[in-house]
Amino acid sequence: HRVTTLQAATTPLTSGDGPSIAPETLTVMASTVAGHERLRFAYRAADGAESRRLTEPYRLVSTGRRWYLVAYDIDRDDWRTFRVDRVSEPFATGARFVPRELPTGSAAEYLRQSMQRQQESYDFEVVFAAPADFVAARLPKWLGTPEPLDENSSLLRGSVGDAVQWVAFRLAMLECDFTVRRPEELVTAVRELGARLSRAAEGTTGRA
Repeated sequence: HRVTTLQAATTPLTSGDGPSIAPETLTVMASTVAGHERLRFAYRAADGAESRRLTEPYRLVSTGRRWYLVAYDIDRDDWRTFRVDRVSEPFATGARFVPRELPTGSAAEYLRQSMQRQQESYDFEVVFAAPADFVAARLPKWLGTPEPLDENSSLLRGSVGDAVQWVAFRLAMLECDFTVRRPEELVTAVRELGARLSRAAEGTTGRA
């Protein structure tokens, strides 16, 4: 019965590895989702702040790496997503409720949009010692379109999420010199990648 309840209350999104969660926590949450029962729990936010929440649980969503609870937060009078590995002391109150309508069509889509809103992004500027068409042919189009500064140099402006290390790696693959104007996070990532490559060429080990 518990397995059936858990399957009925969850929605898969992607796959991967993630933090472990006590089966009892998922069972309590799944039961309140399936039974339309208000749920209380303690919650630890990303910055470490702790709070008590009273919610109307709508659906559990598995991204493969993590579990999330999509629920209506009674005290905040709004929809919220909660990482289940940050939840403790889940308690089914016994109070029933009529499920509200989600702002989006599905819990998975609501979670996806919520994660996109919360993702930190960085605006970047990089100057290349190469023509714009040379750079454009060697970078993914979603990073942006290089602008010519003159016949032998170009400027790339764009925005990227938290994958600044990946951007640093792609820049290093270009067969031309470049200078990162901003942000400092990308400057640091390029500097650390360069130091790591230098150590590899010298036959040394260590962390940047």
